[in-house]
Amino acid sequence: MPHTLRSKIIGTGSYAPRKTLTNDDLAAIVETSDAWILSRTGIKERRVAVSDSSTGMAVKAAKAALKAAELSAKDIDLVIVGTVTPEMIFPSTACFVQSELGVRGGSAAFDVSAACSGFLFALDTADKYIRTGAAKKALVIGVDKFSRIVDWQDRSTCVLFGDGAGAAVLSASSGSRGLLASRVHSDGRGWEMLYAPGAVRPSRFEDGVRAEEPYIKMNGNETFKIAVRTMERAVTEAIESSGLTKGDVSLLVPHQANMRIIKAIKERMGLADEQVVMNLDRYGNTSAGSIPLALDEAVREGRVKDGDVIVFVAFGGGLTWASAVVRW
Repeated sequence: MPHTLRSKIIGTGSYAPRKTLTNDDLAAIVETSDAWILSRTGIKERRVAVSDSSTGMAVKAAKAALKAAELSAKDIDLVIVGTVTPEMIFPSTACFVQSELGVRGGSAAFDVSAACSGFLFALDTADKYIRTGAAKKALVIGVDKFSRIVDWQDRSTCVLFGDGAGAAVLSASSGSRGLLASRVHSDGRGWEMLYAPGAVRPSRFEDGVRAEEPYIKMNGNETFKIAVRTMERAVTEAIESSGLTKGDVSLLVPHQANMRIIKAIKERMGLADEQVVMNLDRYGNTSAGSIPLALDEAVREGRVKDGDVIVFVAFGGGLTWASAVVRW
């Protein structure tokens, strides 16, 4: 096996639900305003899945990625889905995607739970399969349907999130292009900064245990501070691991959480506006879906060219954070 074997992204795809929820729409639900949301987050609107499931969004993004890669589902031998809003507790959303797409039965398909860092955790995992020869072509998907777990009466969180999915097809490559470096990290000691209890209920054996409301809980101010510091370190780590410098970076595709976080990282990296992909004004924070959705838009808009060095970075509940460097 060549030492230079690495994962190359050969196709991207994305999907966002049709229904758009504007800031003015939210102002009719909770005490907020378009100006308040825009000034603090940079978000103008977000998409909300009405009839789309997590699996459905993932499948649509995957089909677009496969078409871009000029492959069929039969060519895929690994499916990894980053999500914290799975279709069911089990089976995994990846198993549903595998079945609906027609990916060969018997090939590996599983979910990765890392909140907003989910896509990069999935990318890192798929890359290790490919580098070891355990897979040749992988489908990596990030998808979340946060409208299911948002408290629409909590203005501190409901204004932030949206639904969406993005996908990338990876192929084994022995050339100089592809995933040059990826790093993933977790620190469970900070879990209370950002979490969602989900649909967990006390069992019949847990007398006196009260179920917590199944909605996202977040310490916004502290999470913001930690995210800026951590994402900056993660970017530096990935770039140095790839043997490059910040001056080599063509494009930054950050997790779309907050305009102020993205701008802080951009300034610390010394990047120009056109070197940063930002679409959270239209989609909000789509969690694991945000990076692949933003990447796919950039690719289809012609912002990504052969030989470009692209940096990805994310921060999410767990706490988790991740970064990756790709030579396109």
